Amino acid sequence: MAILPIVMHPSPILEKECEKVTDFDKKLKKLLTNMYDTMIEADGVGLAAPQVGIDLQVAVVDIGDDSGTLELINPEIIESEGSQTDLEGCLSFPGLYGEVTRPYSIKFRTLDRKGRMVEYQAQDFLARAIQHEIDHLHGILFTSKVEKYITEEDLEGYEAQ
Repeated sequence: MAILPIVMHPSPILEKECEKVTDFDKKLKKLLTNMYDTMIEADGVGLAAPQVGIDLQVAVVDIGDDSGTLELINPEIIESEGSQTDLEGCLSFPGLYGEVTRPYSIKFRTLDRKGRMVEYQAQDFLARAIQHEIDHLHGILFTSKVEKYITEEDLEGYEAQ
């Protein structure tokens, strides 16, 4: 297990469409494990491969609930509904937060670490975290969706409108 360095904005890899995973080998498994360890060490709820300098459609999400750790490989949202506006931040933008509106509920498919297709449904905060990470894999940053920036001083009493 290794803690990987997190790439900070404005690194060009953060705004790049990442390559699809084609090799489901030991290197991929090691990457997933290292990304998880890095995310936990950085106190994050999600981490995408470009955030550790890797040009692959790979992400991990763990919001600390019963859903556990989700490993996303070549993920794709196939349905979405509803709307939610809430606070987002990003490990590649330390100290920056903003309100972002995203679908409340999503259905998505992804490959697991063995290359098998699986489908999931997610709602609320889990759906938000997954959408944030999938955006990273397509070079889309949360800052392009921020409707209102929130300062660190305002975080303590923050409540979405």
